[in-house]
This record gives sequence, C-alpha cells and structure tokens, in this order.
Amino acid sequence: MPLNETAVAALRVHKARQNAEILATPTWQDTGLVFPNRVGKPINPSNLYNREYKPLLKEAGLEGEGFTFHSLRHTFASALCNQRQYPKVIQSLLGHSSITQTMDTYSHLMEGMGSGAVDGLDETFG
Repeated sequence: MPLNETAVAALRVHKARQNAEILATPTWQDTGLVFPNRVGKPINPSNLYNREYKPLLKEAGLEGEGFTFHSLRHTFASALCNQRQYPKVIQSLLGHSSITQTMDTYSHLMEGMGSGAVDGLDETFG
C-alpha cells in the first residue's frame, strides 16, 4: 500500500512513541506489529473499536452517525474518485478483484470524469 508523506510522518512519530513504550513496559512481547496492544500482542478488535475508535468519533462529533471501520475505506475510495483518479488505480489500491466491483460501487462518484475526452478531436482530425 503506497503511503503519502503525511502517513509516513505519522508512522515515524508512532514508532518513536512505541519505542518509548517498549522501554517502559517490562512485560512487552515484541511481535513486530505496527499497532499492537499495550504489551505488544495483537489488538482485540472489540477493544480497539470501543476504547479507541468510538471515543474518536465522539470527539469529532460523529457519534451515533453510523460510521464503521469500513466507512474509512469508503471515504478513502471516495476521495480518490473526487480527485478523478483512474478507476483502475482505485481498484488496485482497494484490492478489488475486478474493475467491475470498483465501478459498481463508486461509479456514481465519477460523473464527469473524462467528459472532455473528445473535445480536442476536431482539432486533431480537423
């Protein structure tokens, strides 16, 4: 998964904070995870949702709006559509097995994409 500069910078800050946690936690079990629980083991999905995600939604004023983890995926894809990225690129980033899946889900966000594609043909073939 390609990452933008902001994500890379955030991961570097996270790694530095995590290194400090490792030194301060005598029971740390290094499993090599980027986002482990407080002692290095895999995160329990229920704990992540209830202790981390729900408070973030509340802080953002989005509590009770129906935002799930999957909503983050749709937001990512929608942002790519709004940037007029090629559908094949979006398919690849989302890991869809076929372009049909991507287009069936997001084509309504791609209106106007390529609308000027034939505008220059008169000049080219004129």
